[in-house]
Amino acid sequence: MGCAQMSETQVMGDAISAGLVARTVEPQAGESDSGHTHESACLNCGTPLIGSHCHSCGQAAHVHRTLGAFFHDLLHGVFHFEGKVWRTLPMLAFRPGKLTREYIDGRRASYVSPLALFLFSVFLLFAAISSTAGKMKIAEGDQAKVKVEAAKGVAEAEKRLPELRQKRDELAAKGEDTDDIDQEISSREQVVAVAGRVAGGEHMKSTGFSMLDDAIDEASANPTLAVYKMQSHAYKYSWALIPISVPFLWLLFPFSRRFHLYDHTVFVTYSLSFMSLLSASAMVLGALGASAAAGFLMLAPPLHIYRQLRGAYGVSRIGGVMRTFALGLFAFVALLIFTILIAAQTGAG
Repeated sequence: MGCAQMSETQVMGDAISAGLVARTVEPQAGESDSGHTHESACLNCGTPLIGSHCHSCGQAAHVHRTLGAFFHDLLHGVFHFEGKVWRTLPMLAFRPGKLTREYIDGRRASYVSPLALFLFSVFLLFAAISSTAGKMKIAEGDQAKVKVEAAKGVAEAEKRLPELRQKRDELAAKGEDTDDIDQEISSREQVVAVAGRVAGGEHMKSTGFSMLDDAIDEASANPTLAVYKMQSHAYKYSWALIPISVPFLWLLFPFSRRFHLYDHTVFVTYSLSFMSLLSASAMVLGALGASAAAGFLMLAPPLHIYRQLRGAYGVSRIGGVMRTFALGLFAFVALLIFTILIAAQTGAG
């Protein structure tokens, strides 16, 4: 996983460095007409040009032919944000309801689209996870300690079992009630069974679903590899959170003629983008030792959901509070479904 993280970072760094080098080699690139074409007709479709862009196909009238412009296009293709991000992010953070409503109503030129922002925020989230994962990995030494502690638990639980059984037999012979002592014996026997399996590295299957059981087995055998595979699948299928979440939001406005599935999809996508960026920020702060600030950030989701609901749907304060509470529960269920699907996919893979 470290290699994959370094590879991603190195690719981005190389692209940015190459762009800077290109600007150094050709300092006039992008600052004058050097390297631009001067056409009277669109080079893409041949339509006569009457402005900075072709009114037929949308291609720019001037086609850049410089190395610096090439790497600018590369970075623009990766981020596709330009200046829009600086208008979108403050709106997303502080006026999410207005941002959602503006986009739904068609005022979109000033903002990053929900899907583009979602993809970028997910990229940042998993970059943050990769950067801070080293602090959360279960080292092999820690696994050995767990097994040692489990073995001690087995010995401790077994220590009193013969004495308790003898005492139960004595009580039974006298005709006295043995329910309490039977309970204690049963509890200790369960501790011995579970701790014994942990100490031996054995895993108990309990889900009833073969794919999930396989994933749990793999996680028990090799936690580091399992975490890497889970992260990889979660990144690949993160888009699935949108269709999983939209039906839950629809339940807050069932059969509404004012709001449609498209409205809910825009709401969910912007909301997920904010939560991803918030989680990434909290992880980075936690890794830097600012755990108090990271904890404070994690108090923001309910307030953000409330403000987005109020602004996007125009609900009352009481309606906003009730729907915020319901949406919090729905979000937990949606995340649980997503986690189960990813775990199943990891087991199948």
